[in-house]
Amino acid sequence: MEDVKDKKLALRRETRERITSLNSRELAQKQARIEEQLLEFANFQESEIVLFYLSRGVEIDLSRIIEACPRLGKEVVLPLFDQKKQTGCRLLKITGMETEIKAASGHDFEPDPDQCKPVSFDNIDIALIPGVAFDEKGGRLGDGSGRYDRLMPLLPNTARKVGLALENQVYGVLPMESHDKAVDIIITENRIIYKI
Repeated sequence: MEDVKDKKLALRRETRERITSLNSRELAQKQARIEEQLLEFANFQESEIVLFYLSRGVEIDLSRIIEACPRLGKEVVLPLFDQKKQTGCRLLKITGMETEIKAASGHDFEPDPDQCKPVSFDNIDIALIPGVAFDEKGGRLGDGSGRYDRLMPLLPNTARKVGLALENQVYGVLPMESHDKAVDIIITENRIIYKI
């Protein structure tokens, strides 16, 4: 077990180094291509209620897609994790990033529960899942908090779980533990990978 945890820590470090070694222009181009791939992705186009995340660290930034959703006819939903209860999570619909997002612990941001309406997990059509790294079988390495490993089983089976990543964040195989949850699809700047 410790060996897997050590491998995960090393992979998080390696992936962060891979991403931070890219110059800002190259990173922006890759990010824009991932956004294009997502907007052209049939499951995203057909969806009405989309679960997003607010990026941290090397996770793909979704702020431009979130801002475009109203004109695309999509509802934007964000998770609100209960910092006190490890298993607590609510989904909240946002209509404005400026007024409905607030600072949270550390450098994080989260939806403001006083400004947002709750949404049932069952209503989610597609879920965009953050990750530090992914593998070609849908394996996902998150930030180590386990929040999304606990969130994903709460989503309906019909909701596609989609990871967004740079090619630099995709490995052949990641070390996985029994509690780690995989995504169905990974979208990079170069391809769409379907879970085998």
